[in-house]
Amino acid sequence: MSAECLVRISGVNFAYDDRPILSGIDMEIPRGELVAIMGNSGCGKTTLLRLIGGQLKPTRGELLVDGQSVPGMSHRELYAMRRRMGMLFQFGALFTDISVYDNVAYLMREHTDLSEDLIRDMVLMKLNAVGLRGAHDLMPAELSGGMARRVALARAIALDPMLIMYDEPFAGLDPISMGVIGQLIRKLNDALGATTLLVTHDVQEALLIVDYVYFVSDGQIVAKGTPDEIRASTDPFVHQFVFGEADGPVHFHYPAIPFEEELMRKAAHA
Repeated sequence: MSAECLVRISGVNFAYDDRPILSGIDMEIPRGELVAIMGNSGCGKTTLLRLIGGQLKPTRGELLVDGQSVPGMSHRELYAMRRRMGMLFQFGALFTDISVYDNVAYLMREHTDLSEDLIRDMVLMKLNAVGLRGAHDLMPAELSGGMARRVALARAIALDPMLIMYDEPFAGLDPISMGVIGQLIRKLNDALGATTLLVTHDVQEALLIVDYVYFVSDGQIVAKGTPDEIRASTDPFVHQFVFGEADGPVHFHYPAIPFEEELMRKAAHA
């Protein structure tokens, strides 16, 4: 990954009080590329997005976005940096009491001095890009799950961000909607000249669209590579995760004493 990096994470640790979440994270996100972070639930993937967005500060280490230290930013600097980021939250997180149009227009009204006429043109352009220009008057409750995710995607790109972050964008979608969202993520990254960071459990869908993958387990980077390298990996954790195997380094059974021993204990106390 030799291209100029938009995001560089070096030796980052993070803990909630005494509970470690991330340990020694090193990661580079080159400009213009689509990079996935994968791993099992609770491994720290979403925490990484929050660190990059400045919602959290690392316990130790360096985190740079566009050459600037995010943990060292003032409130004003962080606010300005976030204007250059787009975020698609799990399940879309649309504002439920305003229309599709107003959801997409919200950031433009909040962060710019554009006229309503210009905002209208931009909103319709963003909705057209995700195939939902005709749905601009609908309310979120009237949308299917896939449509709601596409509206959230239009909102995430409202200000043409340099960095777009997606937190589980495929969660809860049917296979057709999943394929549509995956292709939109790829096409919008390339069309906008943006950089994309994708957190997901959906390995096969992600491997079709990303340029590079980081695997996280127990708060550490345990594997990385291109989609072809990941598919061919002989690492036990990566192989188990990619092919959805029930047992491997990630065990099916929660740690416990042998079942026979537990049964004998129960019999002894009967």
